[in-house]
Amino acid sequence: MSKPAPSITSSLPIAITIGEPAGIGADVILALWQERLKGEALPPFYLLCDPVHLAERSKLLGYNFSFQEYTSHSEWAEIVRHGEFPVWPLKNTFKGRPGKAHKEDAAGVVEAISTGVEQIQAGMARAIVTLPINKKSLYNSGFDFAGHTEFLGALSEEWPQALPPVKPVMMLAGPALRAVPVTIHIALKDVPAALTTNSIIETVTIAERDLRKRFGIEKPRIAVSGLNPHAGEEGAMGMEDIEIIAPAIKSLQSKGINCFGPLPADTMFHKAARERYDLAVCMYHDQALIPAKALAFDETVNVTLGLPFVRTSPDHGTAYDIAGLGTANPSSTLAALRMADEMST
Repeated sequence: MSKPAPSITSSLPIAITIGEPAGIGADVILALWQERLKGEALPPFYLLCDPVHLAERSKLLGYNFSFQEYTSHSEWAEIVRHGEFPVWPLKNTFKGRPGKAHKEDAAGVVEAISTGVEQIQAGMARAIVTLPINKKSLYNSGFDFAGHTEFLGALSEEWPQALPPVKPVMMLAGPALRAVPVTIHIALKDVPAALTTNSIIETVTIAERDLRKRFGIEKPRIAVSGLNPHAGEEGAMGMEDIEIIAPAIKSLQSKGINCFGPLPADTMFHKAARERYDLAVCMYHDQALIPAKALAFDETVNVTLGLPFVRTSPDHGTAYDIAGLGTANPSSTLAALRMADEMST
């Protein structure tokens, strides 16, 4: 039986999950808390983490913060009033060290994500920001999902759904570009077989709906890329653009969605081209993520559309090579936190 929909208000905090403990998750969140103590206005949040791990990383980086564990919303409010860093303690502890992942840490990484989603549904948080994970470490522990996006979709299955279709859709959102890939975490050689007219229709429909609902864009303009070079060159470089993508665009247009294409991917991301649309829908992972990250790596946010709650994430990885050095840039995490705040209020 589905649980009732949560009551989301702007007074609730945002849940942040620690991600891969051997990476820079703790580094960037501690850097943000330091900025908060200096007067930076940050949306209210708490961290789902092993408190010992956080304290050890804080000491390594030279911070002198006061951490406080809590287990209820009322406790959270009191902790924040006293200026302490609120931490929701995980049942699992972490053994990894900066740059050196530990195979037993996967359980805590997954626990943080699932607990954060449960707390939104329980009305204890209004959105979730997920810090970077190491997919290979999770796969080695038996994790059955391709990544964060797919796992969050599975965790949403029991939620009351008022706006079908329901499917997690990855969007990279930055100051210069919003981009969505239709296929995500699969090998490039598998993309043509995985790409269908229905999957394009479903992805664009969800993205268009959430641009209106979450971002306040009344009539989103959506550019759709081709799959092949030059969008297939009228079939000379592949028939997918004619047989799969073009019919999807025609169907979407018949439903009143303002989309156009298929466009050659090599000419749709320069400045003048981007002014023609609010969202670029691309056919595979790198086709969307390369331009998004090239244009604004430190400011681009990973947003999961199509969920019954708000989820954002910084667009970088675990950065093992700089973990624990104090050089990690928290800009993308700050952008993810602020976008989660805006979308959930």
